This record gives sequence, C-alpha cells and structure tokens, in this order.
Amino acid sequence: MSRRSNSLVGVWAEMQRQQQRQREAEARRQRQEAQQARAYQRQAAQSYREHRQAEALRRTEELDAQVAALQDLLASGCRAPAFRASSLMRPEEIEPFAPGPLAQPVPMPNFDHYQTDRGWTTGRRAQAQAEARARFERDWHAAQAAEAQRQQQLASYQREYREWADARLAEVRRYNAGVVELTEGVRRHDPASVVEYFSAALYASTAWPEGFPRQIAAAYDPAAGQLVLDWELPAYGVVPDVKSVRYMSGADQDKETPRPVGQRRALYREVLAQCMLLVLHELFAADELGALESVSLNGFVDGHDPTTGRPGHIYLATVMAPRATFRDLHLAQVDAGSCLADALRGQLSARPDQLTPVRPSRRPQEVGSRVVTQGGDEEPDLYGMDPIAFENLVADLFRAMGMQAVTTQRSNDGGVDVDALDPTPIRGGKIVVQVKRYRNTVPPTAVRDLYGTVQDTGANKGVLVTTSKFGPGSHTFANGKPLELISGTELVDLLHRHGLRGRLGDGARRGAAQQTPTVVDTRLPADYNVLGMSWTGTVSLDVCALVCRGNRVLSDDHFVFYNNPQTPDGSVRALPATPPDKAAICVSFDGLPHDADRLALVAAIDPEADPNADLSGFTDACIRLLDPSLAELGRLQVSDGRPGETALVLGSFRRRSNGDWDFVLGGKGYTGGLEGLVQDFGIDVE
Repeated sequence: MSRRSNSLVGVWAEMQRQQQRQREAEARRQRQEAQQARAYQRQAAQSYREHRQAEALRRTEELDAQVAALQDLLASGCRAPAFRASSLMRPEEIEPFAPGPLAQPVPMPNFDHYQTDRGWTTGRRAQAQAEARARFERDWHAAQAAEAQRQQQLASYQREYREWADARLAEVRRYNAGVVELTEGVRRHDPASVVEYFSAALYASTAWPEGFPRQIAAAYDPAAGQLVLDWELPAYGVVPDVKSVRYMSGADQDKETPRPVGQRRALYREVLAQCMLLVLHELFAADELGALESVSLNGFVDGHDPTTGRPGHIYLATVMAPRATFRDLHLAQVDAGSCLADALRGQLSARPDQLTPVRPSRRPQEVGSRVVTQGGDEEPDLYGMDPIAFENLVADLFRAMGMQAVTTQRSNDGGVDVDALDPTPIRGGKIVVQVKRYRNTVPPTAVRDLYGTVQDTGANKGVLVTTSKFGPGSHTFANGKPLELISGTELVDLLHRHGLRGRLGDGARRGAAQQTPTVVDTRLPADYNVLGMSWTGTVSLDVCALVCRGNRVLSDDHFVFYNNPQTPDGSVRALPATPPDKAAICVSFDGLPHDADRLALVAAIDPEADPNADLSGFTDACIRLLDPSLAELGRLQVSDGRPGETALVLGSFRRRSNGDWDFVLGGKGYTGGLEGLVQDFGIDVE
C-alpha cells in the first residue's frame, strides 16, 4: 500500500509542477506581449511625433519658399524669354494620312492550298478535287468582294482626309495671315493691333507665378507712341501671414508663429513694385517693332473702397516710363521700390495692405482711337499758356509732390525759374528748376547752362522741364550729373498724377499748322549685318555707333546710343545682344546715307553702373561680323582699354572708292567719358 500511495503522490506532484510550469509560461507570454505592446505604443508615439514634426517642418519650408519666390519675382521674371510675334505662328504641318487596317490589301486565296490527294479510287479523288475547286472559287470571290469593299472604303477615307487636311491647312494659313496682319498693324502703330499684340505678350508670359492675376485694360495713343494700361496686382493675401510652424507634442497640436505685420507689409510693397517693373520689362522686351515710346501703367486690386464701401478697382501704384529711361535700368540689381519711385518717378501706396490708394496716371478709357492730345479739351494748352502761368503751374506741381517751391523774379533770376526744396532726409535738398515752353527739341546748350547754374548756386540737383523733348546730346551731357530732364509727355503725366491739368496742343485743330512727325521704319533692312561686341571682365560699357562724314557725325540723330536706339533711316540700330556678345549693333551698309563714308564704333564706361571704373578691365575684346541668322562671318580684334581711360574708339568701317567697306582699328582713348569722345565727332554737349 505504501508504495502505491507514494506512486500516486508522485503523479499528483508531477501534475502540479506541470500546471505551475504552464502558469509561469503563460505569465511570461503575457509579460512579453505586454512589453511588446508597450514597445509598439512607444514606437508608434515616436513615429507620430516625428511625422508631425516633419509635417510642421515641411510647412515652414513651403512658407520660406513662397517668400523667397516673391522676393525673387522680378529677377526670375526677367530671365523668362521675351515675347515675339513669331511665337504666335502655327506650323503648316498636317497629320499624315493613316488608314490603319485599310492600308492592308485583303489576301487572295492560293489554289495550291486547296488541292488534295484524298480518296482511294480515281472517282473519289476527282470528287475531292472538284470540291477543292469549288471551295477555292467561293473563297476567291469572297476575297475579291472584300478587297473591292476595302478599296472603296479607303478611297472614301482618303477623300474625307483630303477635305479635312485642306480645311485644317486653310485654317492654319488664315490664322498665320492674321498674325502677319497683326504684326503689320503694330508696325503701322494701329491702336487695335498694338493693344492686341501687347495684351497677348502679357497673357502668354511665363514670368508670373501660378495664381497671379492677369486682368488687363489697355489703349494706345499712336501720336505719343504710348501704351496706357491698367493691370491687376496680387492681393495682400499673396504674402503668407504665417512665418513658421512648430509641433507641440504636449498639446498634440501645431503652433503657427505669425509673420510680423511690418515685415509682411514691407514684403507686399516690394512685391507690388516688382510687379510694376516686370510688366514694363515684358512690354518693352516684346516691342521688337518699336511701337512704344512710353508706357503709362496703373496697378490696381479689386476690393471695396474704404471711404465709400463700394466695390471697384483700387489703384495702389502708377508710373509713366519712357523707353529711353527704362532701357538704362539694370533690373537684376535694383531695389524695386526705389527704382519705381525715384528712377521712374512713379508712385506706390504707402499702406497697400490697408488699400490706401494713389491717384492713377492716364487711364485707358481716356485714350481714343485717334487721340493726339495729352488731356481733355477743357484742360489748358501748355503751348499756349502765358509764360508766368506756366512757371506757376510747374511750381504747383513741385508743391503737389511734397516740396516747397516758389517762382523767382523775372529779372536777376540767374537762369532759375523755380526754386524748390525737397525736405526728404539724405537725398533731398535744394533744387533749381528751369522751364522751356519749346516746340522743337531742346538744344544741349540749355542743359549745359542748367548745369552751370547748379554749380554756381550750390544746389543738390537741377531739373529742366519742357513741353518738347531732348536730343542725344542733352542726354549724353546729363548722364552721371545731378540733372533731371522732364519731357513734355512726362510733364503731362506728372500733372495728371498729382491732380493738375495740362495738355500738349489742340490735336486736329493744330494739325495743319504743325510739322508732320517723322515716321520711323522699325523693320530691319533687307540686307544687314550684326556687329556683336564682346570682351572679358565685368566692366559695364555703353557701346555706341556714329554715322560720319570724315570725323564729323552727320547729325545728332546719327549718333546711336542708349537714348537714341536707331538712325532716322533705320540703317543703324541697337539690338539686344546674343551670348557670347555683350552688345550688338545692326548695320545695313548699303542703306547708309550717300554722304556718309565712316561708321565709328565706340565704347564708354557706364557712370551710373560704376562711376569709379575705367577701361583697364576692357580686355580680349573683339567684334564679330554676323549675318541675319547670327552665323559668324568674321572676327575683328580691337585694342584693349588702358587705366584712367573711360571711353575708347573701337574702330571704324571706312567706305572705299569702289563702294566696299574696310575696317580700320581704333584705339584712341579718352579720360572724359562719352562726353569727351563725342565732342571730337562734332556733337555739342558742353
């Protein structure tokens, strides 16, 4: 009994140990599962935090990228290709005829494939041959019918294709003819064509970020060569109101840091100024036909007038930019706001975020299809105004611009008509103003006299205001000096912008008494060459051309430079340079005047880009002779510049007795810049 009892106790004990081991194993399994669950939760929480942190970082980087794109709007926009009428042309290419399966003839049956030797007897073989012949003939007739149907369908498809192709080709040719007609209309300065062409240039532009508005209203004044347009600007919301995003793990939410109000407002003003300059850049860059002498641009946003609450256009910027002035700007380096306000004398709202408006300049609805005046009939004619009243009007203009201004006495005025004081710190100071109610071009002597007055009186600046315009000699003399020249069209624009009135002439009523303006042919000559100039170094140069007889330029208008881009007959004109060239001149040697026997090419330091530079950095220079396709025909080496010199004669093309032109190397340098050089060629600049 005792052994049996001991045996039962051992079995029971073993069962208890097994159950204990199972309980312990289950407990270990549960602990492991709990540990794994906690590890998974920790990992999931860590991944969630990392995901939210990464998402917050991504949003911050997007905000930074938006701001960087807004700050680089003008520079990146200027890198976009200029609009050309040729881009509107459609290729006269029609999709080729593609008949698909109809191009494949129906295969005809081969009788050899139907023949058979089946059958044990002669009769049975003859019967099999007869059956094969019958099947062949049946299939052959079916194939013939199918082939006839295919050819019929193919012929019908070919007729449909020819009709479609002819209609399509005719449509493309009508469209291209319309583009050619549009181009010719721009060449003739037809208002409707000019407006359509430049509207297309702005709508087709790739320079603007996605989502920027492109609403435009435009008109063209052919007499003044002025495009007048209203352009929609982006709203204040274009500048992000959030500066950065950070994930707060404790609260499990994103915290947005707002962009400082002053920073956001300043960036918005910068964006508006860049938009205005970019519109002007695109318009002048697209003007390959020379239709624009100036652009009057008003920038607006859609909103509610804060004073009346009514919806409408609120104008936040305005500018009138002459082509000659705009061409001198280096947009990649300018401060947009200063360039718009100072270099172009435009206006930009001080608080555009609060829709504080500016007074717009000339409006498109003020321009008719045959406009020849600069204002309404009720406005005073500046040509016919009393001289004293005209001086008072100019003084009123300076006062409206925020300056102190008084007219001087008629005697002993020292050549000063208006004394003005600009209270602006740093750049302000005393200004002497002369006014000239001229109909003809102001002579350079008047600009020279004004400069002498500035020096004698110790003024900070001299301003010459005229109802006419200035020639190349005047612009050359004023370049780099504290002088400002305001032409008649600019004067009218400034008057209108500041709430004053004035117009230039009576239009049709004076048309018979006024000299008919010269029409400049903007087409390139039939036979021409391109002279491409290149050099090493970073020195900024103005490359010019003079059409001469001997050592004297034929006239001021035959001096081609930044303010006079072509000669009256168009035989010499400045062109945009194509790399590797840094400057380019288009020349039709056969089209040069008969009394011209020399075409001189000269270069001078740009005093506004770098007033302290000289020609020591002008090395490895050459002139490339190019055909109209810009294929290089030859290369002419020119002399290097020398320290202290600021202008240089690169060389001259001389007419031989047989009518050919030879190149003669130059090399004569000048220390007085472009002024000293052109004086040697008979241009009066002092």
